[in-house]
Amino acid sequence: MSGHSKWANIKHRKAKGDAAKAKIFTKIGREIAVAVKTGGADPSSNARLWDILAKARENNIPNDNITRSIKKASGELGNINYEESVYEGYGPNGVAVIVQCLTDNKNRTAGDIRHIFDKSGGSMGTTGCVSFMFEAKGIVLVDKKPGLDDDEMMMTAIDLGADDFNADGGQYEILCPPASISAIRKGFEDLGMVVVSADSSKIPLNTVKLGDEDAEKVERMLERFDDNDDVQDVFHNAELPEEEEDE
Repeated sequence: MSGHSKWANIKHRKAKGDAAKAKIFTKIGREIAVAVKTGGADPSSNARLWDILAKARENNIPNDNITRSIKKASGELGNINYEESVYEGYGPNGVAVIVQCLTDNKNRTAGDIRHIFDKSGGSMGTTGCVSFMFEAKGIVLVDKKPGLDDDEMMMTAIDLGADDFNADGGQYEILCPPASISAIRKGFEDLGMVVVSADSSKIPLNTVKLGDEDAEKVERMLERFDDNDDVQDVFHNAELPEEEEDE
């Protein structure tokens, strides 16, 4: 993601270097597989797949990789079966954490996630133990286009379903219900604008301020989650240094 979103610290995903980019390719490939399994391989009639394919293009995933993922999910290249699972818990200093996974072995993944929580000085909790501290939202980032009025763009976003709009910097940062992501993306693309990213997230209702030592512990925990192939997204309510949150 280019630029820095004021909502950036709700989500932890890094793409530094070829190895990290390969992990993102793998994660998005799994998202494609689940979308095809649940809604079919035609993006024109599968809104979830449409959004994921757009995210794949945002991350510069080659078309061959995308086509192969769709064929795998359709059974053309062998059977594949990923299930969604969500784990909740607490990190260092009581930081609330939600870990979203796609896995072909829930027992393995649950053990791995629990181990990461324990190793990081936290603990995995029961379903719902921290989710009430977050609100599901969509975040859409759009590059500004010369000659367009910010107020008019804000009204366009609101008409498309936006809840909040930030015009600071070189991008529009749009907060919306997850169901409005596709409409907002299409609306701004129809205006000839570049949608940098559009994805669902979980916004913390309150955040936790950390000292340097605890912030480092949380960063190490997030990196451990990021290194696990089954982990798709991690959301937390820690206030971390801005430079550590840029994607």
